Amino acid sequence: MKTAESIIQDAEHYCKTRGTRLTAKRKKILTGLIQSDKALSAYELIDFCKTEYGEPMPAMSVYRILEFLESEGLVHKLNLANKYVACTHISCDHKHAVPQFLICKSCSKVKEVSINESTISALNETVKSAGFDLFNPQVELNCLCDSCIPIDAAS
Repeated sequence: MKTAESIIQDAEHYCKTRGTRLTAKRKKILTGLIQSDKALSAYELIDFCKTEYGEPMPAMSVYRILEFLESEGLVHKLNLANKYVACTHISCDHKHAVPQFLICKSCSKVKEVSINESTISALNETVKSAGFDLFNPQVELNCLCDSCIPIDAAS
């Protein structure tokens, strides 16, 4: 498993190839998301920077940084929770599939998995037949992770 530092280096290289920069503040926000095992809000990231780096960061700066990181494909915004997670594929060289996010409603742990292309095609057909255009096929599902499933419900 890669360290946060090596993932940040991969993200820096990725940004450089796209003609953008991963500034020190952007690295701090991305590091917070990489190190977290759950989705974080902008305000939770502000708290992270204050605790981890002793540096207060204005909310507007954090939102702008998150917007940049999202536009570069380094983070995903979870619309259901209005929180963010680091993309699990930052260090990959292959083409990424459409993400599906499994979000534990109890502990807020998030797992990114890929959706099968045929599922996206079927979803797109359903949407089109209803008279709509699908502009973002990202799927977010409220779930319970294995750690939060009650013991008697699991058997």
